[in-house]
Amino acid sequence: MKNAIIFHGTGSTGKYFWFPYLKEKLEKKGFEVWLPDLPNKDNPNINELVPFVLKNGKFNSETVLIGHSSGAQLILNILEKIDIKIEQAILVSGYAESLAESANSNIKPDLDWNKIKENVENIIFINSDNDPWGWDDKQGRAMFNKLGGIQIIMHNEGHMGSVSYNQPYKEFPLLVDLIH
Repeated sequence: MKNAIIFHGTGSTGKYFWFPYLKEKLEKKGFEVWLPDLPNKDNPNINELVPFVLKNGKFNSETVLIGHSSGAQLILNILEKIDIKIEQAILVSGYAESLAESANSNIKPDLDWNKIKENVENIIFINSDNDPWGWDDKQGRAMFNKLGGIQIIMHNEGHMGSVSYNQPYKEFPLLVDLIH
C-alpha cells in the first residue's frame, strides 16, 4: 500500500502551511497519509522524535516521506534507522549543517550518509535561494553532495511556510507532481 508521512517543522503542526493541502491531494491519489503533530513542537529533540516516528509510522517499499525544515532533518535521522528501502523522500527547506547563528539542537552531526542513501530509492531536496532561516540552496547542495538525488532550487520563495516571516504557503502543487 502506498503511504506517505508528512513532517512539520519547529513551531508548527499539521494544520499549518501546505501540509493539509498535500495530505488531501495524496489521499486523492490513493495514498494512506499520516500527518502527525510531532511532540515538543517548539523545542524538538531528535532523540525524542525518532523513536516516536519509528513506533507509530509505517514503512515499506512504497513509503514516501516529506518533511519541512526540521521535519526534513527528521527524515535524515529516520532513514538512518530503518531497515527497509523506501520509495521516496522529499526534504523541503531542509538542512544538514548547523549555521553559526543558529541555535538548532535538532541537528545530529554524525549522520551515517551511506546508510541514509541505502534506505531511499529517490531523494529530492527543495530549497529557496533566499530562505530567511539559512536553510537555503547551499544547505540543499550540501545534502545533495552527500546523497545524490535531485536538487530543486526555488527562487525568492523564502522558507516555503513560516509564521515568523508571514509566509502562509497554503498550496504546493510542485510537491504533488513530484510524488509518485
